[in-house]
Amino acid sequence: MSTDLTLKQLSYFVALAEARHYRRAAERVGISQPSLSQQIVALEEALGLELVERGQRGAVLTPHGREVLDQTRRVLDEIEALRALAQDAREGFSGTIRLGSTPTLGPYLLPYLMRLLHMAHPSLKVVVRDAPPRQLQDELLGGQHDLILTQLPVHSGDAEVMRLFREPLKLVMAQDHPLARRAVVRDADLVGQDVLCLSDAYRLHAQVAALCQEIGAGLRRDYEGTSLDALRQMTALNMGVSFLPALYVSSEVSKEAGDVAVHKFRNDRVTRSVGLAWRRRSGHRDLIRLIASLITEVVRERFVGVVVPD
Repeated sequence: MSTDLTLKQLSYFVALAEARHYRRAAERVGISQPSLSQQIVALEEALGLELVERGQRGAVLTPHGREVLDQTRRVLDEIEALRALAQDAREGFSGTIRLGSTPTLGPYLLPYLMRLLHMAHPSLKVVVRDAPPRQLQDELLGGQHDLILTQLPVHSGDAEVMRLFREPLKLVMAQDHPLARRAVVRDADLVGQDVLCLSDAYRLHAQVAALCQEIGAGLRRDYEGTSLDALRQMTALNMGVSFLPALYVSSEVSKEAGDVAVHKFRNDRVTRSVGLAWRRRSGHRDLIRLIASLITEVVRERFVGVVVPD
């Protein structure tokens, strides 16, 4: 068996496994399709294993290929961690870090974080991308992000998590809703009420669904919001009540001329947990700790009384 195995072959193999098509994989890594095919064959020869079934269905991994793929991803993660560690040692906090964030958090925290990071480390470039939490986690483990800001929990043995704060969920309803003028809205008041929520791509969905089941409210299945703004607008039209995160409410809902009425629920004891997650083999640990400390600083200075730091 040949021992001529290279990192390029491994990265091309992962690209092929993810694209499931030789042409699309070749475009992703920037080489020709014949060159990609040659590299995959060379990898198979180096390992003495058939990794890919070749046929009209595109690229389908063999059982050996699936096992090799898992190990290959771990190897490439370790290499990336080594490079990141070396870069931080050479340059300090510079270069590029990729930060994923859920749309229900990023718009309200990240502008302040980015300002602080730029002031302290102007040579550091932060690439931010929004996606729902489940997609964020998959992209984190797949290497598209270095860390993510998300609602917890994150269920993966390949990820580490740091809790940052707890965010209350506010009970929101139309201004002309029968409960809008109540000083306090209790669990019993919500029995039989329709509740609007985001789609199940968001962890908030499962949390609100469990709350509805507990208090006897009905989660509307015929409408699921695609954003917090859309959810608020449907609530304002009296399609149901909703539970919206406190950061969103404090940033987007005017107390004086708001289109919805906002109530504490259970004295703000219904909360979601928010934190950072990153791959266990990440080489950016010092930078991640810095980002966590800066987010905590933003929370304590700008959102006192809105969220609860952990």
